[in-house]
Amino acid sequence: MSAGYEESELLSGFQAHFGQFSTQALHIGQEPEQWTSMAMVPSISLSNTSKQSTSGQHAGFNYCCSANLSQNCLEKAVAAIDGAKYSLAFASGSAAMMTIVHLLKSGDNIVCMKGVHGGANQYFCRVASEMGVETSFVDCTSMKTLNAAIKPNTKLVWIETPTNPMMKVIDIKACAETAHKHGDIILVVDNTFMTSYFQRPLALGADICMCSATKYMNGHSDVIMGLASMNRDDLYERLKFLQNAMGVIPSPFDCYMCNRGLKTLALRMKQHFKNALAVAKFLEADPRVEKVIFPGLPSHPQYDLIKQQCTGSSGMMAFLIKGGLENAKTFLKNLKLFTLAESLGGYESLAEHS
Repeated sequence: MSAGYEESELLSGFQAHFGQFSTQALHIGQEPEQWTSMAMVPSISLSNTSKQSTSGQHAGFNYCCSANLSQNCLEKAVAAIDGAKYSLAFASGSAAMMTIVHLLKSGDNIVCMKGVHGGANQYFCRVASEMGVETSFVDCTSMKTLNAAIKPNTKLVWIETPTNPMMKVIDIKACAETAHKHGDIILVVDNTFMTSYFQRPLALGADICMCSATKYMNGHSDVIMGLASMNRDDLYERLKFLQNAMGVIPSPFDCYMCNRGLKTLALRMKQHFKNALAVAKFLEADPRVEKVIFPGLPSHPQYDLIKQQCTGSSGMMAFLIKGGLENAKTFLKNLKLFTLAESLGGYESLAEHS
């Protein structure tokens, strides 16, 4: 239980916030000098093709599947706040996941954290498997278990931290060390729940940091998008090719909207943490609640790990209501300010049963 702790105590003790985060989100990729109009706000470039000076020669843009001005602005900003050399935008988080898995070939193995969100589970089990890519689901909170699960044909380790929905936390640095000692295994971290404001997987040894930008990164429940950031040149070149070849780019308008959302990301994540902390403490003190699972509370079993690798915690939590499914349904029917709906990371408060 976390009773007796003051809010100031619970908000402190995490890693120092990443320097110049908001400045980078506001300015990187948004330079007015790149436009002849010197516009302070990047325009939405809706054109799906660009004029060539001569056959095969263009000014950096030829067809929208290859690159777009609005997409470029977003990718540069995301790379900066992720602490990455490169970032790529995709039509959805699922599209980003699919493109990353296309780095593999038939016969390869993925080791995936057990208990990842339903979309990832469905893709690995029912789509990737049909292409001959097998997935082993294991508890990656245990490095002993992860190490034992890695096979000679393992080419990728996929983790969410915290996991969706049970909020298990994985030691990213230890996971990277465990995976990489077996050779050229790619470690992918789904950073959707935390965003780069609270957690930077690449700085902890991950090879790819991906997220569903539909959630916190955009932050207004009006965009579908995925993002992937990396430092390795080879991964960038391969994923950039696949992004184009598979036609999984986002629309220019969605890029513009997400780019705008980044400008308030730091402010929003700070408030999400504070609000979630208040809700988690309230629920934990209610006798009708069996258990609250929130990484920002000392009662979380991996609270110390969160404080070692994160600058705070987002607004996501899980909790168990006494009395089982029927009581959970009754609770959801009687919500006033929260809405029963799927998704997360917007300005509104949502709840759902899992």
